[in-house]
Amino acid sequence: MIKFNYLLNQDNFELQASDWCGLEKVMLNGKVVSKKFNFGILSCHDILLNDGHKYQCKLLVDPQTDLLTCRIYNQRRLVTVLRQGKKQLQQSQRLIEASLMTLLLSLLVIYILA
Repeated sequence: MIKFNYLLNQDNFELQASDWCGLEKVMLNGKVVSKKFNFGILSCHDILLNDGHKYQCKLLVDPQTDLLTCRIYNQRRLVTVLRQGKKQLQQSQRLIEASLMTLLLSLLVIYILA
């Protein structure tokens, strides 16, 4: 799971993107305001802040640099660019793989002992 956090006008913005199942969630102050599945290299989420301002969040995977970029716009004006690299994606994948292996080995031991 990849996470981007940013403070927007006293509101805590968080974008979560799963590199395994393609689920993307945009959360505002802990509440889900947008959710979708995406397996492409570009995704857009429109969000409305508590103060009534409309924002757009664009998630882009750059195939040349392997950077995952989150761009936040207000009225088509770029507010910020957040980036995470391939290293974070690989760490997330390793953690999920290790968890799955532990679960499978536990189930195998239970099956053998039963």
